[in-house]
Amino acid sequence: MDLGDLRPAKGDKHSKKRVGRGMASGTGKTSGRGHKGQGARAGGGVRPGFEGGQMPLTRRVPKRGFHNPFRKTYTPVNLDSLGRFEAGQEISPELLREAGLAGRGPVKILGRGELDKPLTVKAHGFSRSARQKIEAAGGRTEVV
Repeated sequence: MDLGDLRPAKGDKHSKKRVGRGMASGTGKTSGRGHKGQGARAGGGVRPGFEGGQMPLTRRVPKRGFHNPFRKTYTPVNLDSLGRFEAGQEISPELLREAGLAGRGPVKILGRGELDKPLTVKAHGFSRSARQKIEAAGGRTEVV
């Protein structure tokens, strides 16, 4: 048996419905478009959300909330994932991205887990517990 012998199971494939190909096809005359009207015309139909002139739902429902355009979103990195680095090493956001621990954008170090070696950690932000644990292990924190 070769790859060229592979065929889909019987009943898996269906031929495309050929509309407008005569009365005997079962989809002749109006071709499933009904009689006259906007939906029967070429290029006819209404845009998504249009409700026949009635005020659409998206405009009837009130607006809620607030979007802060100046909001900063940080990529979180926990202390337990910093254990893979050697003692005394300087850890920067670029190094964390290369190691696959952080994505794009600013990095914030969070305090989950323990740290048992002194590290110099440079990041855009630190939680209070992360800062305490890094300094307790003999390391330094530096905000970039």
